[in-house]
Amino acid sequence: MDVQELVGIVPWNFVATLCNLFIQVYLIKRFLFKPINGILEKRRAMADAQIRDAQKAKEEANAIKSEYEQNMLEAKSRASEILTSAQRTAAIQSEEMLKEATAQAAALRAKAESDIAQEKRKAVNEIKDEIGGMAMEIAGKVIEREISEKDHAKLIDEFIANVGDAS
Repeated sequence: MDVQELVGIVPWNFVATLCNLFIQVYLIKRFLFKPINGILEKRRAMADAQIRDAQKAKEEANAIKSEYEQNMLEAKSRASEILTSAQRTAAIQSEEMLKEATAQAAALRAKAESDIAQEKRKAVNEIKDEIGGMAMEIAGKVIEREISEKDHAKLIDEFIANVGDAS
């Protein structure tokens, strides 16, 4: 063999090698790249589906969180309303109890004042009766004897002493 043959280009060999190369590229593309691309597409679709599911779950979690926060705010406001209502009710009840106690105290005071006035009238009437009786006694004694100035002073002193003993 000649060295030139080894280094030279044989046109039919060149064409056959080129055809061989195109056939190999076609076969690799058809039987290797298409299935691999199909598998890669399936994996990409699965990854995209998982990402969408994760985003959907995140959105649902955010919605649940916002609903929870809203419920907590509503519960706080409700608790505040209940507390204010209870305070108002307690204030109203205490005012009513105070008014009732004041009314009862006023009624008791009025009753005590009327009882005192009645007892005072009763005592005054009793004193009048006693004074009237003593006056009759004194008048009877005066009639029995004639009164001197000394006897008159003595009778007055006895009357005052009797009034003092009666009260």
